[in-house]
Amino acid sequence: MDIFSIFTLLGGLALFLYGMSVMGSSLEKLSGNKLEKMIESLTSSPLKSVALGAGVTAIIQSSSATTVMVVGFVNSSIMKLSSAIGIIMGANIGTTFTSWILSLTGIESSNVVLQLFKPKNFSPLLAFIGIVLFMTKKTDKQKVIGEALVGFAVLMFGMESMSSAVAPLADVPEFINILTLFNNPIFGIIVGAILTAVIQSSSASVGILQALSLTGAFTYSQVIPIIMGQNIGTCVTAMISSIGANRNARRTAFIHLYFNLIGTILFLVIYFSINALIGFSFSNDTILPVGIAIVHTIFNICTTFLLLPFTKVLEKLAYKTLPLTDEENANVNDFMLLDDRFLATPSFALDQCKSVVVSMGRLAKESVENSILVLNNYDDNIVKKITKIENRINTFETKAKNYLTLLTAEDISQLDSQTLSILHHCITDYERIGDHATNVVEISRSMSKRSYVFSEQALNELKIYQDALIEVLTLSIECLDNTSESVAKSVEALEEVIDILNKKIRKGHLRRLQNSACTVDLGLYLQDLTTNFERMSDHCSNIAIAVLQVYDSTASEHGYASLLKENDQEFAEKYDYYSDKYLESLKQLRK
Repeated sequence: MDIFSIFTLLGGLALFLYGMSVMGSSLEKLSGNKLEKMIESLTSSPLKSVALGAGVTAIIQSSSATTVMVVGFVNSSIMKLSSAIGIIMGANIGTTFTSWILSLTGIESSNVVLQLFKPKNFSPLLAFIGIVLFMTKKTDKQKVIGEALVGFAVLMFGMESMSSAVAPLADVPEFINILTLFNNPIFGIIVGAILTAVIQSSSASVGILQALSLTGAFTYSQVIPIIMGQNIGTCVTAMISSIGANRNARRTAFIHLYFNLIGTILFLVIYFSINALIGFSFSNDTILPVGIAIVHTIFNICTTFLLLPFTKVLEKLAYKTLPLTDEENANVNDFMLLDDRFLATPSFALDQCKSVVVSMGRLAKESVENSILVLNNYDDNIVKKITKIENRINTFETKAKNYLTLLTAEDISQLDSQTLSILHHCITDYERIGDHATNVVEISRSMSKRSYVFSEQALNELKIYQDALIEVLTLSIECLDNTSESVAKSVEALEEVIDILNKKIRKGHLRRLQNSACTVDLGLYLQDLTTNFERMSDHCSNIAIAVLQVYDSTASEHGYASLLKENDQEFAEKYDYYSDKYLESLKQLRK
């Protein structure tokens, strides 16, 4: 083996790791946030959790990614620690799928059909199809599929390059002498663990081992401990991911480590004990890629179903390592959903951020509802509550915007880009709604100090206005939460009615002023109040317009409602409904 073979080996390794990375990230993009939502919901039983972990890992080709995702879920309190255990076990099974694909490189046959299954024969075709899809990229989905196919082809080319580079080692005496070190199982475990920890992927390290096995220099007894070590090494990624997370997330990482450690110890004890007593006929046989895939699969399936009944024991062991603290259950963090670990899966991270912004909207609505209570009956306790809510809204704004900024640096689809834009709009609008609620409090405080009270007629008219305002706020939250075109049209229709309602209530005040039923000072307070109500409604309209732009790129803040009224039957019906509900109520009140 000369210096150029070493260069080929390193180049093949680089292509292999790069191809695996491209393929894995492309498959994650292709799945969007569907896989994460499945993980989040289908954890009702241990067997379901195992199946789910195996399925997700087989799809995204990374047990480390699945485990890191689960650590993030536990850190965000989306998932309980007990539910995470089964998924972690299943992830170990799912990662064996890669080794089976790579084992196809070992096919040796002159049969044309069998040759078609050999990756070096079909991967060039996949690469060509992939690059055509990527270059034409009529849709985001086509582009991502193309990336995945090219990634797979690069991976397999790297695998073939490594295999051809190491083939001459079979005739090198020094290499054979080094292999005698692997007769010590402890050394094999350490090598496997270090290799996987360094490249952060058990699938990749197993692939490298499969490439080396094509030299014909490895036996089953030498390779089995290395495979065990590779399963331990993959825990490093989750352990690193848990740094800075809450204690439950760190417990999840420890469960991953304990599961693989205990599984390795049990498997090796059983294997070498039986081998010492009766002797396995294959133990000193040469192992090839398919043999590695078989060992890898048997180990992970056996350890999973052996330890599955003892999930509670693993959980207790994690709690022994990191005992519960007094503050642990008391601390509630509104922003746990904005976990940096989710950034690796942008679609899901965006979905989590959307949930936070919806919560921000509910806070803004709560602030408005409380400000209305203060308007009708000034109360310092309620004012203190509104101040606390306003501070929380401001914190929501900072945290959510910072998280969206991080997301803009990620590779996201066009639809996700639209969602990101909507969320930016909504964060600003809900923050401004909170500010207007504070303005209403200031108006109420000033009126209270001067002992000013609106007339009964003015209060009744304002009650209609307030009901319409609360409804438009509720609809704006619903239209964002569900990205609903229909609900967004309801917001726009009601906002149009509120504009008319605002004008009619102001005119009503002028009539009362002319009839000496109201004072100029009260009129100024009423004008300030209705201005704040109207602007809150305008911000709800901004949110609805942002959602409507997903369905109609021509939607804009100026004149769009008028266009809808003329050309959209659904909008016209909603407008008539809200007119009857609020404008007619105002008309009846004035009779």
